[in-house]
Amino acid sequence: MKYITLFGSSLPVEGDDQYLAAYETGRIIAEAGFGVCSGGNRGIMEAASLGAVEAGGEALGITVTAFPHANKFLTKRIDCVTLFERITKLIEYGDAYIILQGGTGTLLELAAVWEFINKGLLPPKPAAAHSPLWSGIIPLMEEQIIKEGRTPGLIKVFNDHVAMMEYILSRL
Repeated sequence: MKYITLFGSSLPVEGDDQYLAAYETGRIIAEAGFGVCSGGNRGIMEAASLGAVEAGGEALGITVTAFPHANKFLTKRIDCVTLFERITKLIEYGDAYIILQGGTGTLLELAAVWEFINKGLLPPKPAAAHSPLWSGIIPLMEEQIIKEGRTPGLIKVFNDHVAMMEYILSRL
């Protein structure tokens, strides 16, 4: 099974725009024949898992024991002891990466994916972000990346989750 790893906040609830975007993204991933891989928690992770499962797909949750709120839609689960172990596994399982709205945890995950690809520690894989938050942060970081002589454009930013998925799927 190939997976698209999805990162995002545990706080959105059903009815929120980001919850809906995650649900639809999970559904699109499953309909394209990929599994959803996430941190397995609530919020965006739950919504993507639900979308994938309702479309007949797989929802792999890579959880950490310190956060005991795994969502009920997971079809497979891997438990990790530490947050860093969880992030490492989320990256390892991903054939592509999607970063949805989130806080500092999602920022940490985005930075890890970005840095690993940037430093050649991970083969280049499609990566895209969706939300007004990332539309502000990523272009600022791109300026610094260009100043440092590194490769820009490793994380694509989208305001439309359907366009984001078209981009990701076209590169897999």
